[in-house]
Amino acid sequence: MRKLALSDDILMKIEKPARYIGGEVNSVMKEKEKVDIRFAMCFPDLYEIGMSHLGIQILYDMFNRREDTWCERVYSPWTDLDKVLREKNIPLFALESQDPVRDFDFLGITIQFEMCYTNILQILDLSRIPLHASDRTEKDPFVIGGGPCTCNPEPLADFFDIFYIGEGETVYDELLDAYKTWKSSGKSRKAFLETAAQIEGLYVPAFYDPEYNADGTLKSFVPNNINAPATVKKQVVMDVTDASYPMNPVVPFIKATQDRVVLEIQRGCIRGCRFCQAGMIYRPTRERNVDKLKEYARTMLKNTGHEEISLSSLSSSDYSDLKELVTFLIDEFRGKGINISLPSLRIDAFSLDVISKVQDIRKSSLTFAPEAGSQRMRNVINKGLTEEDILDGAGQAFEGGWTKVKLYFMLGLPTETEEDMREIARLSDRVARRYYEIPKEQRNGKCQITASSSFFVPKPFTPFQWAPMCTAEEYMRRAGIVKEEFHSQLNRKSLKYNWHDAQVTVLEGVMARGDRKTGKVVEEAYHLGCLFDSWTESFHNDLWMQAFENTGIDPDFYNLRERGEDELFPWDFIDTGVTRKFLRREWENAMKESVTPNCRQQCSGCGAARFGGGVCYEGKN
Repeated sequence: MRKLALSDDILMKIEKPARYIGGEVNSVMKEKEKVDIRFAMCFPDLYEIGMSHLGIQILYDMFNRREDTWCERVYSPWTDLDKVLREKNIPLFALESQDPVRDFDFLGITIQFEMCYTNILQILDLSRIPLHASDRTEKDPFVIGGGPCTCNPEPLADFFDIFYIGEGETVYDELLDAYKTWKSSGKSRKAFLETAAQIEGLYVPAFYDPEYNADGTLKSFVPNNINAPATVKKQVVMDVTDASYPMNPVVPFIKATQDRVVLEIQRGCIRGCRFCQAGMIYRPTRERNVDKLKEYARTMLKNTGHEEISLSSLSSSDYSDLKELVTFLIDEFRGKGINISLPSLRIDAFSLDVISKVQDIRKSSLTFAPEAGSQRMRNVINKGLTEEDILDGAGQAFEGGWTKVKLYFMLGLPTETEEDMREIARLSDRVARRYYEIPKEQRNGKCQITASSSFFVPKPFTPFQWAPMCTAEEYMRRAGIVKEEFHSQLNRKSLKYNWHDAQVTVLEGVMARGDRKTGKVVEEAYHLGCLFDSWTESFHNDLWMQAFENTGIDPDFYNLRERGEDELFPWDFIDTGVTRKFLRREWENAMKESVTPNCRQQCSGCGAARFGGGVCYEGKN
């Protein structure tokens, strides 16, 4: 019988104790004496968020298939337990064994979004692992980071021993094998890091030195160790069909954010939206075989008891066999109470047909993401969507019985004018108008159009990586213009407008494009009490501003200036496959309001073809 790390007394006093006890269906138990490697896999946010993450499920399953490795899970304790762990001097523990994280060989942390950076320091601190990689000894685990934010790992460079750049299925086995050899060799911690640095896709920040110009920009970024390559190449799984996939995902005790079986139907996206980092860094688009997906669906539903299956992809409509797969799922699970969820669909006749087949009679809301209100702006961002497309899609949806539509936009995009801002409200009104064009006797009461705008953040490895951002005040001014325009629309009673937090956006901008110096701000903010920054109730902008002041780092330097064409970026040492030359060409196309076709229409020479497969080679194999 496992002894829990927390006493009954503590568990009874904290919110949702099921977050911390482990023992869920399909969680993997091993005898620790019989394994050589213990790996703590961490999602630095709440259990409910982390349990919804497919990447961790894939790696957890893949590691545990190795007889010599036991992978366990760790999540950020909520603020109530955080306080208890500190007061009672209880070290942070992994769920399966309930053993302290510091006793493991590796602590792997997935870095999914910039606003979890203080939570990463919380994990290290509560685990009693030195925050700085340079202070760790042979007794400490190796701390390794992966996930999309490793596209620019520099703000976190001081806190990690290794970053894994790209998709986790390729070289982890090589790393774990190298660790076993090192463990029995008696060599130094540095010797293992030197071995790791030689594995393609692994970045050891201690082996690189940044140098800065007098104006604060990056002058050079070069290795200081002969084992470290000048360029780190992203890892890509070219055969996604036969890649490792979890048939027995862990079933949470409490409701997770996405409480369902997830089928990843493809990786990458053929669309080239210029603001979208995922669309660039996950190139090329690779599809999973439809027959394999059918088999996965059957097996995973049987092994979990879930009542919903979700098809995961950046743009599900572009999956070649979508119709076949959806038809199979409907036929296979008819009458068995299984819901089918289809996110990331374009709203066109085909998609609506698919949605109407899987949604019950009580039609929920539909989501469109025009991203910009005017056609000019949609051309700038290469959205590949005309107003006609949007209104036709909305019209077909209304005629099909839907009455609620959500519209997603961005504010603060490059070249945006006041006219572009006001078009957000006007387009929303035209969507509502399309509903009221349906004869009254055929309508189902009023329609509800909810428009939301987030504020634009220029991410690394996108054509907009050169773009400036706005101040929080300017973002709010723009949201105010849009709100005012909504009030003057004919169908305003059917329209609703929301916007995101501009202060969080400013911080996200600094962390997304920051250099190594910005790590000082993260550390200072953490020491001042910042934690769970992506949660509105625990976000403290005043403490973050204090952290900038205390460290002498100016957020405006990172956010408000347009980067020069030849400026060296902190992430330029990473090769994602997509070339800087292509990204710059796309930036110039944006300034010309010129549209680039998607990958199936025409190859635009982004560089991803060098991986030798996927959409780049469709029909050529």
